[in-house]
Amino acid sequence: MANIRAAVMDRVGDGIELSIRNFPEPDLEPGAVIMDTTYSEVCGTDVHLLKGQLAEAPYPIIPGHINVGTIADMNGKVCDVDGNPFAKGDPIVFLDVHETCNACWYCLVAKASTRCPSRKVYGITYSSNNGLLGGWSEKVYLKPGVKILKLPEGLDARDFIAGGCGAPTALHAVERATIKLNDNVVVQGSGPVGLFAAVYSLLSGAGQVIVVDPSPARLEAAKAIGADHVVGASSSKERIEEVQRLTQGRGADVTIEASGNPRAVAEGLDITRDNGTYVIVGQYTDAGDVSINPHWQINKKHIDIRGTWGIDYGHFSKAVQLMARHKDRFQWKQLVSQVYGLDDVHAALQDVEDLKVFKAVIAPGQAS
Repeated sequence: MANIRAAVMDRVGDGIELSIRNFPEPDLEPGAVIMDTTYSEVCGTDVHLLKGQLAEAPYPIIPGHINVGTIADMNGKVCDVDGNPFAKGDPIVFLDVHETCNACWYCLVAKASTRCPSRKVYGITYSSNNGLLGGWSEKVYLKPGVKILKLPEGLDARDFIAGGCGAPTALHAVERATIKLNDNVVVQGSGPVGLFAAVYSLLSGAGQVIVVDPSPARLEAAKAIGADHVVGASSSKERIEEVQRLTQGRGADVTIEASGNPRAVAEGLDITRDNGTYVIVGQYTDAGDVSINPHWQINKKHIDIRGTWGIDYGHFSKAVQLMARHKDRFQWKQLVSQVYGLDDVHAALQDVEDLKVFKAVIAPGQAS
């Protein structure tokens, strides 16, 4: 039985080290699936994992939480949520979130399954000691009950992985924003989450979408995807003034923070108009504190602030269907900057951290 190669992050002393290890072929429980990995994304979360910035990460882990591949084998009949059975060779994607209990107060009363204390996430909160539970691996073990989707016809693996976690995460943020027809929407940051937040804002009927980002290359991507205006001014004062100019002096009806920079939060409060809505989705890890004035920036502005954490199956499945429907319009696969083999994961992580690429993708079966 052949060994399976996977990239593993492990805690060594005070730091995190990344290496390639071999794992045995797993035995399948009833209802389990083994997937041959075609692509796994590299996102900012993986950079944070390498720096040890996610306290709940149970090192050692196999990174890679959004993945696409084909069914290599399964134990028994496995179906999607509509009861359609899967077959070997099917191209599939799966929700990285698993083990939400659907029995606790958050699941049943608050209707906020992303806050379920039993919730686990492939590539982030599963240890490699428990198996092939991350996508930077030639194969991924899908536990019984993992929510699997057959890739829609016409949406290929590269199209899907171009969206990665940014597509469903942005969809959740836009749902939280409750954008109304003709709203002025500002998106702070034009990485994958910001870019898809701009796309979904357009699809939601925004009057204009303005993307703010200091990176000229990323602003070009925002313009290519259909943003009405981009703002790349170097100072916060200039960015706020430009948004004011584009919104008749009022500011944004809705602002979506997708930058990951804590300093963007104070600026976003100033960008948003009185009685507007500010959605924060980019602060996934603790990148530090910021200073705000609660009187001037929140209370007197009568502003609505909404945090956004994680995704559920609804966000994931809607994002997949929207990507399939609009792939010809937006040409998703063009967002993939570079594909790396398993032996090049260090370079992939460095390129993502240095903003040299828009979307980096791991192809575990690709020779380096």
